Amino acid sequence: MADTASRTMIRTQGRRVSSAFGGRPSGQRHPLVATAMVLPLAALLVVVFGGWEAVVTQASSVGVMLGR
Repeated sequence: MADTASRTMIRTQGRRVSSAFGGRPSGQRHPLVATAMVLPLAALLVVVFGGWEAVVTQASSVGVMLGR
């Protein structure tokens, strides 16, 4: 039990640090912000791993797997 208490203190201190720097300790990011963060990486991966055909194939496979 003593070990658990020390880990809790470390986590609590980390939350205080993140809030001191202006970050939100909990909650969700706005969907448009999340999209803006992901799009550059997605574009890079499309270029590196074979273009739009691979993306369309994978999206189609995921759609079939989800039943759409």
